[in-house]
Amino acid sequence: MTAVALVSGKAGSNPPYHSRRGGVWLLPPLVVVAVFCGYPLVLVAGQSLTTDTGFGWAVWAEVLGSAEFRDAAWQTVLLALGATTGCVLLGTFLALVIAFVPFPGARTLSRLVDTVLAFPSFLIALAFTFLYGSAGVFGAGAFLYSPWGVLLAEVTFYTPFVMRPALAAFGQVPGVHLDVAASLGARPGRVLWRVVLPAALPSLAAGACLTLLLALNEFGIVLFLGAKGVTTLPMLVYGKGIVTFDFPAASVVALVDVVISLLLYGSYRVLAGRSRGAAVDAA
Repeated sequence: MTAVALVSGKAGSNPPYHSRRGGVWLLPPLVVVAVFCGYPLVLVAGQSLTTDTGFGWAVWAEVLGSAEFRDAAWQTVLLALGATTGCVLLGTFLALVIAFVPFPGARTLSRLVDTVLAFPSFLIALAFTFLYGSAGVFGAGAFLYSPWGVLLAEVTFYTPFVMRPALAAFGQVPGVHLDVAASLGARPGRVLWRVVLPAALPSLAAGACLTLLLALNEFGIVLFLGAKGVTTLPMLVYGKGIVTFDFPAASVVALVDVVISLLLYGSYRVLAGRSRGAAVDAA
């Protein structure tokens, strides 16, 4: 029996040693995930089925059929889609400028994008309060405490989440493709539309999915601004669970939000995988 056969485990019927050990080392992470993620979700699911008479779907029917939930879900979707659209447009434009327009400080500006990613969301809301609040520099309080103020704050905060993958994708576009397109007489706009953007589309889609996921679950900006008439699903969970102590209703809203987030995260993983595959093919 050779050493290669011993390592690969093909010479005998028993699995190789490292495979058996790998199964043992997989157990602790599974236990941690089950305790810290699975168990709380089970508790929330059980709480959502709790009624005055025992267990049932009465709370689900009441919450999902209420106008309050429908309005919150509608506002959440509108704000998330609006923020995602704004971030994709602004982030793509800024990434194109940084990647293809030579100007002093482009590298520094790119580094600042990474810095903004580390900021908490309420810091943007605080800055907007100083700028647009009732006693702020511009004194546009009515605008700040409206859905448009929340939308602008979310676009400002989440644009770097689109810019970063866009910059990485634009940096991987082969320069020879641009030179060939230019030598064939293609105008810059046509090169951008037919060469650059298609190559970066998976990265842009992944950034858009991530932004949509984060915007759907945004809590700090909405809470800190206190916009009148703006109630999203996270705010509804906060109101039901912390303000009125209606834990079954809060659990129902939270589970709906979790399901939506998991679906979006799955889409993000698929698009991110395609983006990495496109990068490998380009290399």
